[in-house]
Amino acid sequence: MKKTKLFFIAFFITLTASFYGRSNAVSLSIVNPPDEFETLLSYLESNSNFMNSVALPIIDAEEVKNNLKNPKYHVIDIRSESWFEYGHIKGAKNLKPENLLSYFETSIVPAEFDKIVVVCYSGQSASYFAGLLRIAGYNNVYSMKWGMSSWREDFAKDSWLKNVNNDYASKVEITDNAKPISSNHPVLNTGKSDAKDILKARLVELFKVPYKEFIIKPADVFESTNNYFVINYTEKDNYDSGHIAGAINYLPGSSLTAQTDLLTLPTDKKIVVYDVTGHKSAYVVAYLSILGYSTGNLAYGANGFMNGNLKNQHLDAFSKKDINMYPVIE
Repeated sequence: MKKTKLFFIAFFITLTASFYGRSNAVSLSIVNPPDEFETLLSYLESNSNFMNSVALPIIDAEEVKNNLKNPKYHVIDIRSESWFEYGHIKGAKNLKPENLLSYFETSIVPAEFDKIVVVCYSGQSASYFAGLLRIAGYNNVYSMKWGMSSWREDFAKDSWLKNVNNDYASKVEITDNAKPISSNHPVLNTGKSDAKDILKARLVELFKVPYKEFIIKPADVFESTNNYFVINYTEKDNYDSGHIAGAINYLPGSSLTAQTDLLTLPTDKKIVVYDVTGHKSAYVVAYLSILGYSTGNLAYGANGFMNGNLKNQHLDAFSKKDINMYPVIE
């Protein structure tokens, strides 16, 4: 009888220990879930290589014009319906930016095209959304340099011709500002654990946000420089020739990885990215936004505040020579 009691006592103790062991394991898994940022970053660095390339997927209007009859080229125009009706590239599909992802997933077979070219007014929003599509895995997506401003002059009047200036050229500096030390990364809360699921959740969320939410005007930065963390995303020679006061140089193709300087970016300040044209920086904004950083693109890049300086330095300054007179469908 005593042996039977001892057996049941031992059995009960073993069962209780097993229960609490499992309970604690479950509890630990809840308290310490996988880090979504680290999971997503590892996946992107292994699969989305465009950010590790100096030459981002930007093509000029001439290439698009030369392939108007090429069925392997597909042009998507994300301007408003009224501007599209006013004049657009032959064969272009007019889409709202928020519908791009579903269009790629359900309406076309993207792999059937050699190049899918996204066009907008200036090339900046097209680069941003082309960046999101590249991150989604569509490696044949490109943006058109200067946007429809390079297609015909009437499109440029309210875009590049109106917004390039030299208003803050005298306020640039040549100081080589040091990057901060590595710090915390953004916290993502999609509720997913698999990298592909986290990415899809981030893409769905960002495609809902109008590009205007990512535009930072030069005047806002120059008048309140301390409110922003400014990245000059360009080659070192360009940076050394003059940049926004306090701006830090991050090099295309190398600076924004976990192994280099990505984690030097702050999570408690708005990050403003700019390059010469605002095109490359728009791709950077797409990438950093996916990762959860609060960021924006400086409107029209360095052309928006020191266009004259760029011309003198023989850099990529917008001028009327960049405008063509290509045909449109009205």
